[in-house]
Amino acid sequence: MEKCSNSTENKFHILAFSTSETGQCLLFTAVLLMYLMTVFGNMTIALLVCLVPQLHTPMYFFLSNLAISDVIYVSATLPKLLSILLTQDHWMSFFACMTQVYFFSLSAASDILLLTSMSYDRYVAICKPLQYFLHMNKGVCISLALCSWLISAINATMDTLITSLLSFCPTVIVDHFFCEQTKLYAISSSDTTSRNLLLVFQIILLASSPFLLIITSYLFIISAILKIQSSKGRRKAFSSCTSHLTTVLIFFGPIIILYTKPESEHSKELDKLFSLLYTVVVPMLNPFVYTLRNKDILNAIRNLRKMLFLFIKKLF
Repeated sequence: MEKCSNSTENKFHILAFSTSETGQCLLFTAVLLMYLMTVFGNMTIALLVCLVPQLHTPMYFFLSNLAISDVIYVSATLPKLLSILLTQDHWMSFFACMTQVYFFSLSAASDILLLTSMSYDRYVAICKPLQYFLHMNKGVCISLALCSWLISAINATMDTLITSLLSFCPTVIVDHFFCEQTKLYAISSSDTTSRNLLLVFQIILLASSPFLLIITSYLFIISAILKIQSSKGRRKAFSSCTSHLTTVLIFFGPIIILYTKPESEHSKELDKLFSLLYTVVVPMLNPFVYTLRNKDILNAIRNLRKMLFLFIKKLF
């Protein structure tokens, strides 16, 4: 690639998806609906946890943080994609691109770390039930959440800084639907060897290691559940983990498939679809996973609805 200088005047041409005009309309409608459902569903979860005292428990505290992270996750990428599909304006400024890099990195890392904190919560609840409130007191929960956000913020700042120092030509084409870090490395005129090595280290530290911790915690959880004498007790213990385990599987599944499958020129559009899956569909599904069979959440919704009804009745 030709040598180009670093400048905040750079513009990025986001290719997004190569489809027909009808395909663009259908994709716009689908993405818009999923975005609205994701924001509404996750904000509802966060508000419920804040407003309903029965949900002031460690599991729901982490869930509300995860919901906020998921809203940031989709809001970092989808508004620009919707704008491209609607207006066909594919251009993005240097500042807007770096903003995407920051918030996407922030929310992706915080999702992983919060899911890891939730797995620790489930481990203590199943394996050490008598010591649960000692290990998962208010101070511990706040510390785990703050550490998750702080580590994610530091990681996002570092990602944004090292990406912003790359050299790009005045106008470059990004073959993706957002400013994805590895795609920016690929089109940069700088030597990105050291940055790619750092990226591998980050994947090991902030993705692979937490995933192994989650797997390890569930090995202990399954072992503890199998030791429970009554079948009713085993079902109750396992049901308290199913929502979190489902979330972990639907979060890591597409990522593992995307980053382990061999790359080819013919798979670029498929790669974008997989990226769309874990950036849109997964955050949208989380509220459904935690509400469909969750009596606490469903009861909280009913109670909040009654409270709102009584409040409106008093006003009028």
